Amino acid sequence: MRIDRSLERKGPRFSFEFFPPKTDDGVVALLETARTLRALEPAFVSVTYGAGGSTRARTIDVAKRMKHELELEVMAHVTCVGHTRDELRAVFDEIGASGIENVLALRGDPPRGTDTFVPTEGGFRYASELIEMVRGEFDFAVGAAAYPETHPEAPSAEDDLRNAARKVDAGARFLITQLFFDNDRYFRFVDRARSAGIDVPIVPGIMPITNYEQIARMTKMCGATIPQPLLLELERRIDDPQAVTDLGVAYCALQCADLLARGVPGIHFYTLNRSTATRAVVSALAAARAAVTV
Repeated sequence: MRIDRSLERKGPRFSFEFFPPKTDDGVVALLETARTLRALEPAFVSVTYGAGGSTRARTIDVAKRMKHELELEVMAHVTCVGHTRDELRAVFDEIGASGIENVLALRGDPPRGTDTFVPTEGGFRYASELIEMVRGEFDFAVGAAAYPETHPEAPSAEDDLRNAARKVDAGARFLITQLFFDNDRYFRFVDRARSAGIDVPIVPGIMPITNYEQIARMTKMCGATIPQPLLLELERRIDDPQAVTDLGVAYCALQCADLLARGVPGIHFYTLNRSTATRAVVSALAAARAAVTV
């Protein structure tokens, strides 16, 4: 089912994001992870796209196998980086031919080792331009990214919100947020988006913390912040990796329970190609729902 239609249904919606491994053995391991998570009945899964299309072949291969071998609804990421318009049309032709109906259209990060995004000659500068082409020439349910704590390159929160509105005006039918750990930041962003006329579903992107050093690097790169009380608890456990994971999973479960209670359209989990933490969080949410009905 197309994601824009799936999000119209009532009830909690979970989805999982994966990245394509670099080796054939890694692909086998990832498919096993996805098979494990399939038991949680996700609304969809997504497969990311390397800078400059560096994982293009594996992105499409993994996405096709998840759809046809595992019978999962799939969303393929596509970025502007390193591609001309005609090359991007060929990418979408290939995705469509595989039976995939959903794409996440992104500008993409600058190639590793550079700080500034430079559009490819004959390509696109902005995600909104990519979205406009996709909506005009293809029949996909198109999603886009949103940033509750503002994109690191945006001059201001207002500029970032205007950019989100341009994506929706161009044809994005839903938004998925960057990861965050403070739910109030998400809901304030949603309120501002609604005031700006953005009326599509805004799905929160969530990541269970399983490694202190890893999450410190990731939040620095994407501009997300860790609330001070949570950061202090993580630092107290820095020498005990399992304790960090236990805290991260517990915090994520509480965070997701609050999001669901406040009516979010779904939750998109950044899995980092692992199943254990995400399964624990979703299982905790299911147990909480079951306890309420007893």
